[in-house]
Amino acid sequence: MRIGLLGAGPWARQVHAPAIAAHPRWSAAGVWARRPEAAAGIAAVSGGPVHASVEDLLDACDAVAFAVPPAVQAELLERVVAAGKHVVLEKPLAADLPAAERAAAAVAASGVRSATMLTLRFDPAIRAWLDAVPAGAGGPGTTATARWLSGALLGGPFAASSWRAEHGALLDVGPHVVDLLDAALGPVVDVDHAHRDEPDLWRIGLVHDGGARSSVVLSLRVPVDPTDFEVALVGGLGEDGRGRYVLDRRPADAVACFGALLDDLADAIGSGADLPVDAARALHLQRVIDRIVRAVG
Repeated sequence: MRIGLLGAGPWARQVHAPAIAAHPRWSAAGVWARRPEAAAGIAAVSGGPVHASVEDLLDACDAVAFAVPPAVQAELLERVVAAGKHVVLEKPLAADLPAAERAAAAVAASGVRSATMLTLRFDPAIRAWLDAVPAGAGGPGTTATARWLSGALLGGPFAASSWRAEHGALLDVGPHVVDLLDAALGPVVDVDHAHRDEPDLWRIGLVHDGGARSSVVLSLRVPVDPTDFEVALVGGLGEDGRGRYVLDRRPADAVACFGALLDDLADAIGSGADLPVDAARALHLQRVIDRIVRAVG
């Protein structure tokens, strides 16, 4: 199958392009970006030509991987799925909830398969951690904490991203953390509290459908290296209802995670099954993010 790439930013260059180039089940259909010179640099890594238009790219591929800002993704997505192309989505799905709802509805109506690049979900060790979450973790006796603190927006390739600069950690790493807690403890059904302090420090309380509660701290403007990351489930675990279950590492290889996503997408296309991290999942996460934003006020 042939996969095209929309976008030419640092994530496309560092992750999407090398993963597509190395994948045995996909061939590169080329790249489109608003800046042709940037697209040429990506195509030199991923393979395939630089396309003059989105329509030219769609004519050349079976699937499209998005590596563009949220507003641009939502703008282009309806055209891509209307052409019958399967999609690899970035998070957040769109710049705001109404646009995300329209985007997810377009994917559902088209019948194509979709996968969201929630990097943590495609790491083998994290998948094993989720599979082994102790019994009872989603019940009212469990309290979870999650922490993601880094200096990614203090400098480096992502600091110049305008949507990251405006929304900070919540829109960038927030979907990853909410998704992981949601997968471990059950669906998030409410936001108990949310505060944002400068610079870009988010403190959030979530309620899960089985009664578990989780507390999240996020920032991408803390001068710390390496990133401080941990998810801990405490209490309500196992037969005796005690214990602590901890994840304290992020994926070491985002390229390998994207390769695993491409494997899962190929399998889903072959079987016609939906992936657990599809566009509907991305919409659920955006709804939670929207509730957090409204709680902050």
